[in-house]
Amino acid sequence: MKALFDQVSAKCSQITTQKYSTSFSLGIKFLSPTIRPAIFAIYGFVRLADEVVDSFHDYDRKGLLVQLRAETYAALENKISLNPIINSFQQTVHQYQIDVELIEAFLDSMEMDLDKQVYTKQLYDKYIFGSAEVVGLMCLKVFCNGDVNEYNYLRHSAMKLGSAFQKVNFLRDIKADHYELGRMYFPNMDFNCFTEEDKTLIEQEIKAEFDEALKGIVKLPRCAKKGVYLAYIYYKSLFRKIQEIPAKHIMEKRVRVPDFQKALLMLNTFFVPQAPERLSANVG
Repeated sequence: MKALFDQVSAKCSQITTQKYSTSFSLGIKFLSPTIRPAIFAIYGFVRLADEVVDSFHDYDRKGLLVQLRAETYAALENKISLNPIINSFQQTVHQYQIDVELIEAFLDSMEMDLDKQVYTKQLYDKYIFGSAEVVGLMCLKVFCNGDVNEYNYLRHSAMKLGSAFQKVNFLRDIKADHYELGRMYFPNMDFNCFTEEDKTLIEQEIKAEFDEALKGIVKLPRCAKKGVYLAYIYYKSLFRKIQEIPAKHIMEKRVRVPDFQKALLMLNTFFVPQAPERLSANVG
């Protein structure tokens, strides 16, 4: 029975999300139950590709990514895959009409991670778009559930939120990225002589994106608002901890938010800021 296989596929995506990211899983709990499987499916697929390029160093990562790309496109065409995670992802893509261009951009960014390189501004922007902003747009497709006007209106904020999340991750994981994976994401930066000015410039950029993102979060559909807001305040908390660390010590440890603090953050979801004006007044 295909229905049973689809249920198993959805469960695989959920387990993958919960095993790899307790924080993201926590945010999903605050989404409406009707959209949780779709967000699990998106994260499961994203996590699968990310693991190929970040973790499978004893294997042919390029070959595995080529295989993943081919299996993904075949699943989108055939509406089935024997890979449970890809199968649940293709279901979500079809159900919520997620643009294939977003998937292509994401996989292109994953391919960029296969080679050690110093990122120029152009490559950096391309990577941020494909690795983070398009993931926000995929989720937004689910949140808006076919409402094109709503999607277009919230698109900018969703991209800024994804970008801010990714740049916080870059700062948090700077030691592993630089020394273990040989990656230098921030353009025109030398982390062998990383200064307070360098760090401040990056932080100002992230803060501006968080501010833009919040404008959209408060206008999200009810099914998504609390879950996305929880992710937002979690990353803002992580960001504030990073801001407190001097530039010369940024590579010494990986910053994290303790579990007890995560529990306190959950209480804040009951106080999501209200939109200053109704969405209908802004959609042409």
